Amino acid sequence: MSQVMKGIRVLEVAQFTFVPAAGGILADWGADVIKIEHPVRGDTQRGFINLGGIKLDPVRNALMEHPNRGKRSVGIDVSTPEGVALIYEIAKTADVFLTNYLPAQRKKLKIDLEDIRRANPNIIYARGSAYGDKGPERDIGGFDGTAFWSRGGIGHAMSPEELGGPLSQGIPAFGDSIGGMNIAGGISAALFHRERTGEALELDVSLMSTAWWAAGTSVDIGIEQGKTMRNRMPTSGGNPGNPFNGNYYTSDKGTINLCILTPGPCIRDTFMHLGIPEAADDPRFADAQLLMTNWQAASELMIAAFAKHPFEYWRQHLKTMKGQWAPVQSLIDLGSDEQALANDMLFEVESVDGGKPIKLVRGPVQFNHEPVKTTRAPQASEHTETFLMELGLEWDRIESLKAVGAIA
Repeated sequence: MSQVMKGIRVLEVAQFTFVPAAGGILADWGADVIKIEHPVRGDTQRGFINLGGIKLDPVRNALMEHPNRGKRSVGIDVSTPEGVALIYEIAKTADVFLTNYLPAQRKKLKIDLEDIRRANPNIIYARGSAYGDKGPERDIGGFDGTAFWSRGGIGHAMSPEELGGPLSQGIPAFGDSIGGMNIAGGISAALFHRERTGEALELDVSLMSTAWWAAGTSVDIGIEQGKTMRNRMPTSGGNPGNPFNGNYYTSDKGTINLCILTPGPCIRDTFMHLGIPEAADDPRFADAQLLMTNWQAASELMIAAFAKHPFEYWRQHLKTMKGQWAPVQSLIDLGSDEQALANDMLFEVESVDGGKPIKLVRGPVQFNHEPVKTTRAPQASEHTETFLMELGLEWDRIESLKAVGAIA
C-alpha cells in the first residue's frame, strides 16, 4: 500500500472513536501514530462491554479496532508532572498533536496549544470537539448521539413526522467515523500547507459541523426556502412526482431502491425490465413530464410488478437496466457484497488472541487501487517501554517513571 504519510508522527491524546478515528486513518496511510492511554484504565472505550444490546468481546473488540488499528499505545498519566513532561518530549518529535480533551482539561493538564507549541513550535495542533472550540458552549462535551445525530439535525431529518418523535441513532460511532475522516483530511491539508509555507496551523472539527456538512444540501435549502425534506414512512412505491425514484417491495419482503432522477431516457427500458412493456406505450407515461404528472398510476403498476418476484430475482434481473437502482442491504450483507470486496473495502488484521483474523472496514480513500495493510489495534500501554527507549530514555528513568505511576 502507498504510504502517503510515511515519516509523519502523530501524537494522539484522545479517547473514544471520533478523534482516534482520524489517527486510525492516518495510520492506514503510513503515519506513526502514538496513542497515549492512561496507564491503569487505558482508553475509556476499552471498558465498553455492551453496545446496543450486543455483548463485546474485550479481546476481539471491533469498537477499539476500528479507530485504533495500526497505532502504538504508550501508557502515560498526563495528570502527573512527569507524565506531561514526557508528552512534551514526544511532541518535540511529532508533526501533529491530536486531541479531543475539553478546553478546561487541556488547560489543567498543560496540553493546550501554547503548551505543546512551547515544546515544538512547528507542530500542527488538531482538535476534535462536540460543538466547536469557539462560542459559549465550547466547554460542553458530547458524543455523536448528541452533537451529530440529535443537535446536528440528522435524527430529525431521518425520522418520519408520523412517528411523533425522532429515531435514536442506530449506528454506533456514525458521526464519529465521518468526523474522524474530516479531521484526517484537515491534517493532510495542514501538513501540505506547512510544507509549502513553513507555517504550522491549528485546526478544529466538531461533530456538529460534521453533521452540518453531511446534511449541507438540506441545511442550505432549509435556510433558503424555510423548509426541508424529512424521511417518509416506509412503503412500497415511488416518491411523489417520480415513480422511478423510491423503494419497491419484492414478493419475499425484500426491497429494491430505484433512483432514476432523470427518467425520460429510461421510460421504455425500465418498464421492459419490470415486465410491463405495455406501460411504455401508455400515453400517460409517454415522456418525463407526463410520467411525473401521472406518477401515482405508474407507481401502482410498478408496485404490482415488483411484488411478483423475489428479491434475488430482481437483484440479478435488473443488472442490465439502464437506470440507477440498488438492493437494500443490511450492514452485515456488506461483508459478502462482491463489488465492495472487489474494491478492498474490507481488510484483515491479526487477532491478539491468535484466533482468526479480524475483518475491518477500510477508509473511503484508496491510493493506486491498493488494499490497506496495517496492524491490529494495540493493547493498552503495549508499546510503552519500547517506544520510550526508542525516544532515547534510559532504563533507569523508565523504572523511576513506573515507580511514581507516571507510565505503565
